[in-house]
Amino acid sequence: MSFSSQVLLGLNRLFPLPVHPFNLANNGEMSYTEWQFQKGDQTIQFFLPFHSQEQMFRDKTVLDIGCGGGGKTCYYATYGPKKMIGIDIVPHYAEEGNEFAKKKGLDQLISFMTGDAARMDFPDNTFDTIIMNDAMEHVGEPEKTLEECFRVLKPGGHLYINFPPYYHPFGAHLSDAIGIPWVHALFSEQALIDAYKKLVHDLPDGSDRIAFRFDKLPDGRDTISYINRMTIKRFRKIQQGVVQPAVYQREIPLRNQLQALANLPATREFFVKMVVCVYQKAK
Repeated sequence: MSFSSQVLLGLNRLFPLPVHPFNLANNGEMSYTEWQFQKGDQTIQFFLPFHSQEQMFRDKTVLDIGCGGGGKTCYYATYGPKKMIGIDIVPHYAEEGNEFAKKKGLDQLISFMTGDAARMDFPDNTFDTIIMNDAMEHVGEPEKTLEECFRVLKPGGHLYINFPPYYHPFGAHLSDAIGIPWVHALFSEQALIDAYKKLVHDLPDGSDRIAFRFDKLPDGRDTISYINRMTIKRFRKIQQGVVQPAVYQREIPLRNQLQALANLPATREFFVKMVVCVYQKAK
């Protein structure tokens, strides 16, 4: 293990871990899907200044992209949609989501499937609402994913997007084991990978976590494949290729007291907690 990895591990002992669903599940406190369900209200709060929950979901045909275990999808269903579909590229999430929907008595309303959001098997103009909560930073082909969203969205329908930018304090998505804020801005990718593997090695689901987060490059080196390193700058550049302008946009600071730092070009990427964007497909 490199010297920088050892420094990272030593420094990590000084920082408590944020609450993380993987650790809650390991401790027997609640499943990842139940955690999602309980956090469902927070995923909608970012859009409320523009639309209410009823405007987003009531009597709508809804697609939840990057639904994970389906807990947040089931929460959205409490607002009375006509039908909901959750899609995620991780195969076992469809089974978990369908089981959870049945447990909540929502299996006649919601179905879950495995699929790539950049290549969706839905007809044109299928959905009234598409929501991408904490998904834009994960999709492998964001431009193609947006094209697909507009294809399957009905005219007049809305696409709701929110995501933490890459340089968010925990934007590396390793905070189930590494509690150092902005660690990915301080250490190399290889140091992050080596330290993370060391920290989760003896956990009951350690091998699953490693397989979930990392992949191999053609030259055999490990890489963090779970995220696409979506910065605010990159997202704004992608937006330039979208034919229709956003009808609502916000950049939410980490804390209200940090608004000035979230506005400055030099520090913006580090102090914005969430990028929020809503599109409406032209009628």
